[in-house]
Amino acid sequence: MLNKFLPGEYVKSIYHISPFVLKEKGIKGIITDLDNTLVEWDRPNATPKLIEWLNEMKRHHIKITIVSNNNEERVRIFSDPLNIPFISKARKPMRAAFKKALFKMGLEREETVIIGDQLLTDIFGGNRMGFHTILVMPVANSDGFFTQFNRKIERRIMANFKRKGLIDWEDSH
Repeated sequence: MLNKFLPGEYVKSIYHISPFVLKEKGIKGIITDLDNTLVEWDRPNATPKLIEWLNEMKRHHIKITIVSNNNEERVRIFSDPLNIPFISKARKPMRAAFKKALFKMGLEREETVIIGDQLLTDIFGGNRMGFHTILVMPVANSDGFFTQFNRKIERRIMANFKRKGLIDWEDSH
């Protein structure tokens, strides 16, 4: 059961994810979390560095959809200026939002990667649907109320993975 929480790969940040490597793997789309994956949970807009990364993905014809458990206003304020489709109130790790994002992009699971900072929502949700998953370190050291609870559970799961030699990410949460 714990293997459903094990990411396909893990990187320090989204900036370690290259469009060239994704294309080599046959990836044509990204379903990404927003808060503490792309920007801090309390930052309303994208940073210039993030805008450049998103534009680089678009230049390589990699579609992006933001799937967030946050409310529509928060996700819309972030996504609209970037012209990136989104799904808010996603209820991850439930399957519906992932399926809807796939449909919006017109892609198959094998062509899509899930990127997120939480094992209990992003990675678990993606793994149980057969996606390739990439865990990133949270961009902020603080979290919203509900995420704080999840992080306590995640620390135990990550410690278990480390003990078993399944993950060697020294700065993991």
